Amino acid sequence: MLLTKECDYGLRIIRALHDNEKRTVQTICEMEYIPHKYAYKILKKLQNAGFVQNRRGPDGGYFLVKPLDSFTIYDVATAVNERLYISECLRDDKECPRNNGAAPCTVHLELARLQSLLVEEMKAKTIEELIPH
Repeated sequence: MLLTKECDYGLRIIRALHDNEKRTVQTICEMEYIPHKYAYKILKKLQNAGFVQNRRGPDGGYFLVKPLDSFTIYDVATAVNERLYISECLRDDKECPRNNGAAPCTVHLELARLQSLLVEEMKAKTIEELIPH
């Protein structure tokens, strides 16, 4: 599936931090209805990708370090899930006996076309354009 639950939660975390306020995991989870078990894992991935930072201590929390106009849904989705695909058959590590060089599978070709369109659209707008002000 192209957008996993983790991708959705990653976008919600970014939305919770859009106003450049520092927020605790607890607050982010309450604001965006994200289970705690996912939040820490996703925040770590967003931090590794350079979108958020964490400050520890009594006045600690997470905050955005990248301007909202510098990244897209695609950027967040690939930070959370390294590989995006709409069908298992599009994965490089999956062999499909119906899709070979001599006679490419028409279903595979169509799914690849659709995935290309979705990726293009995910890259079309910045996160800033999606957040109401």
